[in-house]
Amino acid sequence: MNVLLTGAFGNIGSHTLPELLRQGHTVRCFSRDTSERRRQARGLPRGAEAVLGDVLDASALRRAAAGVDAVVHLAAVIPPASEEDPEHARLVNVEGTRNVVAACRGQARPPRLLFSSTFDVHGHTLSRRPPRRVTDPVVATDAYTAHKIACEDLVRGSRLEWCIFRLSDVPILGIRDPHPIMFEIGLDNRIEALHADDAGLAIANALRTPEVWGRTLFVGGGVSCQLTYREYLTRLLAAMGIDPLPDDAFADKEYATDWIDTEESQRLLRYQRHGFDAIAEAIAASLGWKRHLVPLARSVARSAILKLSPYHGKGARG
Repeated sequence: MNVLLTGAFGNIGSHTLPELLRQGHTVRCFSRDTSERRRQARGLPRGAEAVLGDVLDASALRRAAAGVDAVVHLAAVIPPASEEDPEHARLVNVEGTRNVVAACRGQARPPRLLFSSTFDVHGHTLSRRPPRRVTDPVVATDAYTAHKIACEDLVRGSRLEWCIFRLSDVPILGIRDPHPIMFEIGLDNRIEALHADDAGLAIANALRTPEVWGRTLFVGGGVSCQLTYREYLTRLLAAMGIDPLPDDAFADKEYATDWIDTEESQRLLRYQRHGFDAIAEAIAASLGWKRHLVPLARSVARSAILKLSPYHGKGARG
């Protein structure tokens, strides 16, 4: 099958591409034209080709979609960037998706469209008994969730053969820079993680699973990946050699995360292979030789992270 993969070099796309190739697909990787993307494009394996462009360029997308059997649309601006520049994010997320839909519909034989959404579209649900189900109401709580809800509507109304995945949190399997947004999530919030390799497997398996088309599915890590935010963050920090952060560094408010019902997606797609331990182990392994420096840098790194908190030592939590 010929597949167009947008956001091919992103967190999820970079794990989806090798799985698509492993399953025998030919993949056209669509991504922004930057020096880093050009470098990555030169290293693509056999069976993959790069088409560098912008989802806001409708003509570029039409050319990229020519002759493909399926489009996997992962490209998006996500938090915190989506909240720092919501208008730019809206253009990329909503108008970009509109262009993807138009590019598919403009083909003589329109391809299937798999769209990646988020479990965050269900709003603040801490007071409700988990798990969330895809039939639960959706409500926008920030720019990003408003964009995803609008995009889901575009996809359902596209007259294409479509599938929507509401993905749970997919941690980067490596070290990433901290951001103040991490302190805006109350520690008692529930969150479900998903190993990036399992996200890629679910997407690839969907292309050969007739039962998923025309449906919205939750895709998450399952029971072994269901934690409180306190547990989630403590274990990820531990994987990087950093001690737990104090409660007073965090806001005491709800966030749009929860545990989700993935029974149906797992039955159809058989993708849940990794628990949260595997996610933490992959992050720890990404340190490589630098792990030997962790004891020397632990307290400095922890102090630097705490400086990003607007609450630590202030005596007031939002």
